[in-house]
Amino acid sequence: MLSDNARGALFMTVGMAAFVLNDTLMKLVSADLPLFQAIFLRGVLTTLAFATIAWWMGALRLPEMNGDRWLIAVRVVAECGATFFFLTALFNMPLATLTAILQAAPLTIALAGAVFLREPVGWRRFLAIAVGFLGVLLIVRPGPDGIDVYALYALAAVGFVTLRDLVTRRMPPAVPSMLLALATAGGVTVFAALGALSEDWVRPAASSWTYLGGAVVFIIAGYLLSIVAMRVGELGVVSPFRYTGLVWALILGLLVFGDWPDNLTKLGAALIVGTGIFTLYREQRLARQLARARAGRAVDNPPESPYTAGTRG
Repeated sequence: MLSDNARGALFMTVGMAAFVLNDTLMKLVSADLPLFQAIFLRGVLTTLAFATIAWWMGALRLPEMNGDRWLIAVRVVAECGATFFFLTALFNMPLATLTAILQAAPLTIALAGAVFLREPVGWRRFLAIAVGFLGVLLIVRPGPDGIDVYALYALAAVGFVTLRDLVTRRMPPAVPSMLLALATAGGVTVFAALGALSEDWVRPAASSWTYLGGAVVFIIAGYLLSIVAMRVGELGVVSPFRYTGLVWALILGLLVFGDWPDNLTKLGAALIVGTGIFTLYREQRLARQLARARAGRAVDNPPESPYTAGTRG
């Protein structure tokens, strides 16, 4: 019998495999369809699937947000930017290299949280973030001719992912996760439809429909499995298993596309993953310390009993 943490780790590992399988299928689609058309067709199917799931879960009603509904709009815009830059990079660079760069997102989120949300970050985590960014430079490797443009697209995707996750942290807990997923999928679909107006429409081959259908299944599976993983296991135990996505990307990149990163790229990826795991560990340790401090204050200052309140007159 698996423990809750073991099941959470398993769900997260399988979820990351599903996300990378989605990326693999979308990269295969790029041989047949232009970028915005591919995003649009996947988006239509994904939106319909999320709408069905949200309706079944009763998550189609937007709760009271006290004027914070703009957060959903900002999150949708951030997701549109992340999707565009990520898929543009995916269509033009090795899967494992792009995935390695995306692993820097937890580092940029931690840094942005410290700068914009005033979240506490000690010198150890700042050092870890600096080392992680060194790993990014090892992968991107700016040379005499500058940085590869698609590496810049990958970095832009990291920036939009950071914005999306910062906005998500501000989101009221009452907003259902499935409703956010539906709004995001719908927004990306509309964005892609507008972008597709600038492209020549291509009639998808049967293989493209197969790849797109598979991509929809895997992206939904990855989303749901990652949610279940975080709810089943402890955050500090389960979160590091997000990095198994890089392992899946290495395997699928080699098997499907014949790509294998060079030694510097692997070293950079190792630095990013190592510092990312350390950052997650420090965040969870700080969260536990804050929880203990709050619990201690509650013991020192217990609330008045309703049976004794008002008797001191």
